[in-house]
Amino acid sequence: MNYRIVKIDPPLQDEEGYSILIIYTGGTLGMAHDEEGTLKPFNFGQIIEELPVLKKLGLLLTVISFPEPIDSSNMDITHWNDLGYIIQENYDSYDGFVVLHGTDTMAYSASALSFMLEGLSKPVIFTGAQLPIGTARSDAGQNLIAALQIASSHNDGGPIIREVCIYFDYFLFRGNRCQKVESVHFDAFESENYPALAEAGISIDFNYPVLYETPLVESFKVHKVQPVKIALIKLFPGLDEDLLDHILATPGLQAVVLETFGSGNAPTTERFQSALKKGISNEIIFFNVSQCNGGRVLQGRYTTSKHLLDLGVVSGADITPEAALAKLQFLLSTESNYHQIVRQLSIPLRGEMA
Repeated sequence: MNYRIVKIDPPLQDEEGYSILIIYTGGTLGMAHDEEGTLKPFNFGQIIEELPVLKKLGLLLTVISFPEPIDSSNMDITHWNDLGYIIQENYDSYDGFVVLHGTDTMAYSASALSFMLEGLSKPVIFTGAQLPIGTARSDAGQNLIAALQIASSHNDGGPIIREVCIYFDYFLFRGNRCQKVESVHFDAFESENYPALAEAGISIDFNYPVLYETPLVESFKVHKVQPVKIALIKLFPGLDEDLLDHILATPGLQAVVLETFGSGNAPTTERFQSALKKGISNEIIFFNVSQCNGGRVLQGRYTTSKHLLDLGVVSGADITPEAALAKLQFLLSTESNYHQIVRQLSIPLRGEMA
């Protein structure tokens, strides 16, 4: 892929600062109005003109742009692999990475990268904006500047952040714990089941006890994800069981993320149980995730979930649907043994679940 590379000259030529690679995939943050008022991808070579405060950060900045910036609604596994490749190729040359990404699928991409980047010991911060960078009241500048400061934050032990995160509207969240919840307000993301990693006020206050620590035995490795067949089924009263049977009969279906009620509850009808039992006998993996943003699956707490436990449905605990899909995508791409995948689904790999 022919990436566009823009070097942003540091303000202090004789002083070495931390080096940050900005990866622009597309999205609102990197858009600006042209003379006719149409939104078009922004020329990052002119970013100092839009954000002169960048001169005061003392950072060595490089921007790599996708050849054709994409709306995040078009994000797919090819782009995830592209991001992994860019980070792998530049991992030793930069102190941190900031990924500019559209908000609609940011939680999916951040979750996917958290699994793909094994042994990560540097910050990878996703951010974006609800309004374009040149628009009055835009949140783009604040989000970008804070993400850069977080990506370059160090202490005596090295980088403070050593995981994939999302920064948005004053808060830093673990990437695989996030969900987009707003489309018209600036606080677009929340992390109901895990505390914020940092809050940006007058200073950036890190919540050190909840930061992810990469095991010392791990070396950095980037995994590629492959095309796999995963279904997402959200249960609702009156779900047509013929439709459920049809979905589960999809040729080559490998896994299903089952969005259940409350603490992991589902219908106890004989036909529903029979459909799941048949799927499991065909080595289709069922991953139980709560529909509640702040929910947690507790299979066996009620009669309406004990049958799922007995059938062999895997509990997703407090994982988000976005992270559940990304985790399945990762495991099905890197592991071929059904029982091994089931085992790894039920345990946290990158802090994505309790």
